[in-house]
Amino acid sequence: MGHYLDHTVGDRRKSASPHRYLLFNKPYDVLSQFTDKAGRATIGAFVPVPNVYPVGRLDRDSEGLLLLTSDGRFQHQLSHPKFNHPKTYWVQVERIPTDEDLEAIRQGLVIKDYRTRPAAAQVIPSPPVAPRVPPIRYRKSVPTAWLEVSLTEGRNRQVRRMTAAIGFPTLRLIRIGIATLRIDGIAPGTWRDLTSGEVKTLKRGVLSRP
Repeated sequence: MGHYLDHTVGDRRKSASPHRYLLFNKPYDVLSQFTDKAGRATIGAFVPVPNVYPVGRLDRDSEGLLLLTSDGRFQHQLSHPKFNHPKTYWVQVERIPTDEDLEAIRQGLVIKDYRTRPAAAQVIPSPPVAPRVPPIRYRKSVPTAWLEVSLTEGRNRQVRRMTAAIGFPTLRLIRIGIATLRIDGIAPGTWRDLTSGEVKTLKRGVLSRP
């Protein structure tokens, strides 16, 4: 059953805008679309708002920040690769990479027929994340580590392919940021309207890029 957050008075005041801008924390095993002929879980079960569409997408097995809007021009500018907007992820991987292991991600590496752009990557302490349902497969003999990875492109399953290419398969992937937005304080499966200040800051960043 979907659920959503009560809006603050400040959020209601922005309703005079012709467009809606929503921040949704997508759970695991949910498709980044509103309907599915096969009957799989979609964001439509959680976001009962008409005429909004995802900016980009998250794979079904990925979690975290998904921005939805009815503003088509803004949607294009924020999601198109040429605008280079940073996206930040918390990534749980098998085994514990060294700083040297992560250097290939920072420099850019070849995956299939393309070279990735340089990305920021570092090992971080275990972040404050909600339990995943179902949980990842636990293996007593294989330690895991959390990384924070920031990149300015979003090819299909790119983060997973980058960590696999350096020998550390991804177990869990959570997007925590897009441009100036962060997922802080929004529980999985819930959403809220962006404040007018967040929209202005985000648009300022979008329009300032070539």
